[in-house]
Amino acid sequence: MTLTFLFSWLILGGLLAWLAGRWNKEAPRWISLFFTAVHLAVSVRLWISFLSEKGLTLARQDWFLMEKTSWIPQWGIQYFLAVDGLSILLIVLTGFLGLLAVACSWKGIQERVGFFHFNLLWILAGISGVFLALGLFLFYFFWEVMLLPLYFLIGIWGHSNRIYATIKFFIFTQASGLFMLISILALYFIHGSQTGHYTFDYLELLGTQVSTKVAFWLMLGFFVGFGVKLPIVPLHNWLPDAHTEAPTAGSVVLAGLVLKAGAYGFIRFLMPLFPQAGKEFAMFAMVLGIIGIIYAAIVAFAQNDLKRLVAYTSVSHMGFVLLGVFAWNQLALQGAVLIILSHGLSTGALFILVGDIYERLHTRDMDKMGGLWDIAPRFGGFGMVFAMASLGLPGLANFVGEFLVLLGVYQVSIPIAALATLGFIAATVYSLWMIQKVFFGKNEKKWKMPDATAREISIFTALVLALLWLGLFPNTVLKTSRQALKNLQTITREYFTPTKNAPENPTVDELKRSRSNYGGLE
Repeated sequence: MTLTFLFSWLILGGLLAWLAGRWNKEAPRWISLFFTAVHLAVSVRLWISFLSEKGLTLARQDWFLMEKTSWIPQWGIQYFLAVDGLSILLIVLTGFLGLLAVACSWKGIQERVGFFHFNLLWILAGISGVFLALGLFLFYFFWEVMLLPLYFLIGIWGHSNRIYATIKFFIFTQASGLFMLISILALYFIHGSQTGHYTFDYLELLGTQVSTKVAFWLMLGFFVGFGVKLPIVPLHNWLPDAHTEAPTAGSVVLAGLVLKAGAYGFIRFLMPLFPQAGKEFAMFAMVLGIIGIIYAAIVAFAQNDLKRLVAYTSVSHMGFVLLGVFAWNQLALQGAVLIILSHGLSTGALFILVGDIYERLHTRDMDKMGGLWDIAPRFGGFGMVFAMASLGLPGLANFVGEFLVLLGVYQVSIPIAALATLGFIAATVYSLWMIQKVFFGKNEKKWKMPDATAREISIFTALVLALLWLGLFPNTVLKTSRQALKNLQTITREYFTPTKNAPENPTVDELKRSRSNYGGLE
């Protein structure tokens, strides 16, 4: 029951933190810290077990752990959780950033402390469920559990314009989720009408025979649902406002984890369920990725609000993930996974840094900053490292992922790969400009503020070590995810690696044979 524990433990922790907050302000913080620390420890133990026992020698179609039981049998709904190398990495990222989100909120949250930590832990529980669920009904349930507490987190503890940002966030996420739900239900009924067996089981829905036109529309529903989360330009409009108004922990969870749920959805669900439609849509999606990389970078450079600048850099970097997913080869997919992890760390670090500076100066206007290195050199040093990670400096995490994506995209489209390199140039410009505006120059406003505390130094040091480790020793991550990504590519091989004898329109039986009972289930 390890997989059930990973999200139910956080649900329990959230409830206890909320109850404890009625009597003591400090108790919810310590309860949340304990529960997220245990979640991280169990996640890391799962990863170590994966690598040491089976991870490098898995049979081609194995899942590492699987929990499956009937839930609502008359509707074909099952309680179905499973992990492979891809989902294990994202569960570990959830535990790590969740712990840091609790730590960075230690002093900043003073009102309704118990309810704050209830929402924070339930967001983490929902995200964990999204990365574990293989029943589409259960997946959608966790998708909603992930979003509703975030709505409260921004709306209650956000900044001055939080109501506008919250309503915008709610409209975008709920509308996009509705598109995905419609596609899930349509696939459920189509599969049932063909086989007489109605089910939401992901492994059984693979290979469902759908006409080309219908498959395209169903794929588009998933694309909108996941694309809003990623986010894809022009579906990104909600994100800068949500980031700007959210409390620091909300921004960390939003950038580091919620956006990654969209990327995970593309890899795990959209391409395997609709490989032909995904192939036909790939070039258009990659063009959207290029637009996102360049457009968001230009808009980031135009910002004076430091937090809003970081929000737009997030949109720009996630464009590389979209390129990697729709290039759909091993190099590009491995690069996309590395970007998912490294972006969560580097952007989360920048949001924590911005939040700490805001608590001291009560402004995010870069025109009012300058010269902060002289009065807060520890902040300046950490800020420099995180900015270098964001721009893709070799030796830090982002470089490896983006470089692999470029190599993979080059095999698909040389012009797209060439245009994507502009993202490196733009990232260098806005990252160095940000550091110059905030930490260098003259301290014309005569700012005086305390430097980073021991708690803040501990948070930043953990993030720096993680970024260095991913940048210098990425092979552990690559080994962990390699087999899972190969399995997903196997599902779609008829469309992405055609052979002379491959049928143009494979039947259901041919598709199922090609998937070789993916997941080890008959």
